[in-house]
Amino acid sequence: MVTRLYTHPIYLEHLTPLGHPERPDRLRALDKVLEDSAFDALDRVQAPLGDEATILYAHPESFLDRVRNTIPEEGLTRVDADTTVSPKSWEAALTAIGAANAAVDDVFEGRADNVFVASRPPGHHAERDKAMGFCLFNNAAIAARHAQKAHGAMRVAIVDWDVHHGNGTQDIFWDDPSVLYCSTHQMPLYPGSGAKDETGAGNIVNAPLSPMTGSDHFREAFNTRILPALDAFQPELIIVSAGFDAHHRDPLAEINLYEDDFDWATGLLMERAGSFASNRLVSLLEGGYDLKGMSLSAGAHIRRMMEG
Repeated sequence: MVTRLYTHPIYLEHLTPLGHPERPDRLRALDKVLEDSAFDALDRVQAPLGDEATILYAHPESFLDRVRNTIPEEGLTRVDADTTVSPKSWEAALTAIGAANAAVDDVFEGRADNVFVASRPPGHHAERDKAMGFCLFNNAAIAARHAQKAHGAMRVAIVDWDVHHGNGTQDIFWDDPSVLYCSTHQMPLYPGSGAKDETGAGNIVNAPLSPMTGSDHFREAFNTRILPALDAFQPELIIVSAGFDAHHRDPLAEINLYEDDFDWATGLLMERAGSFASNRLVSLLEGGYDLKGMSLSAGAHIRRMMEG
């Protein structure tokens, strides 16, 4: 099993205000975990700059221009109450897209069985025409469209276990049955979407979790809602919106998962990737704001990807 890792120093240059949870130290903490000898076999590659045209797979050109025009020459600019850009944010966002699309190319063209992308800024809150929730562009949605356009994929599944619902991904694929979107998330919680009765064209599967629940409820949601949907859909590619803020240490939510839970879920998704998608699985870092909880959980996720 060949597992590739994409990251890039530019991701550290997407700056946020002092005390902001989505900060460069998140990637530094993950880097330290990945120094362990257990990750020696990880195929580490510098992320490429993305093609701006691929942003249009998920967002209109007017939105692309609007985001680009918010980038300051110096200092920080607020996109909304939670989302900030700095002078290098455009390059960081474009490199996050480049890595996600390169990961899709790798698994379709045989350079890797699966790929983890350690990038910033995250993406799953970015709606078709709105940047929000720390996110500028929807990396997972763009990657899914890239798989369809560049590799002819007919069915792509996006599984989102970030503790916050991926309203942006749901918005983009709401009426598109060629993309299955499955999400476990705390509810009620930001951004307020993700109820079970939000089903799109039958391709949206939400499994909301109540505050203060933990492993049992998460695993039940996976077993009763997420996995049956994947089995029925039989995707040719699985993309994971891999947020680790459902970890019990995370300050922004109240779900009590542990590293073992992410390891367990990864194994089940890899089984489906093996059954339906020639092992093709691409995982994109989303949330996770306690440095220890996020980095150890991401490490467990990557290690399971490497083990096959």
